[in-house]
Amino acid sequence: EIRNVWAENVEEEMAIIREVIEKYPYVAMDTEFPGVVAKPITETFSPDYHYKSLKVNVDLLKIIQLGLSFADANGNFAPGCPCWQFNFQFSLEDDMFAQDSIDLLVKSGISFEDHATRGINPRLFGELLMVSGLVLDDRVKWVSFHSGYDYGYLLKLLTTQDLPADEKTFFELLKIYFPTIYDIKYMTSILDGNFFGGLQRLADDLSCQRLGAEHQAGSDCMLTMATYFALAKAKFTKSDGRIDESKYTNELFG
Repeated sequence: EIRNVWAENVEEEMAIIREVIEKYPYVAMDTEFPGVVAKPITETFSPDYHYKSLKVNVDLLKIIQLGLSFADANGNFAPGCPCWQFNFQFSLEDDMFAQDSIDLLVKSGISFEDHATRGINPRLFGELLMVSGLVLDDRVKWVSFHSGYDYGYLLKLLTTQDLPADEKTFFELLKIYFPTIYDIKYMTSILDGNFFGGLQRLADDLSCQRLGAEHQAGSDCMLTMATYFALAKAKFTKSDGRIDESKYTNELFG
């Protein structure tokens, strides 16, 4: 089951998550946001171009959806409800977006009418996230795929401010709120035989099954979790069979 969360049930669902995280401290995360609308005023080849591009877009735009799913250290999903999909306030009339991204989200089943009328207030969600037990704790392991933008939107929710001016400060802030992160794209980048392609292709290679629609955050984050454990068990285990997380902890791809 992918549980949809709106303004009317966000507080009770976050209370449930506070309980779940105790036994299931692996959190896979995916966001949907309204695309990329701006380019930074920096030379394309300058070293900070990628970060400047991320910052200018995250500062301007609003998160649409956040998917979170939970598992234990063996990759078992939390029973009953493995995944929550948070749906945020978003108005196609008032908020900025890139048309191609919105078309894709509509096609994958996102209802912008609902987001406009019953979406979660991002400021309230940031407050709930701060006290949820999900952040500021190194025992919680955040799992994602090529996720600079995802973390950009989460930091914006948590701090209610624009992103830091430079990448170094961004990473310092990230380390405070998310002390332990695993980026699957980084994991694939340090293996022999470079992997090119998206999450779906990697999941297919590792025979991971998708539940729900692609390009919806809930389905994507469950696939992210399954893919992480399949990859870690296949390629990053020590001789005693345990996963060696030290090789890829706190590295973001790109």
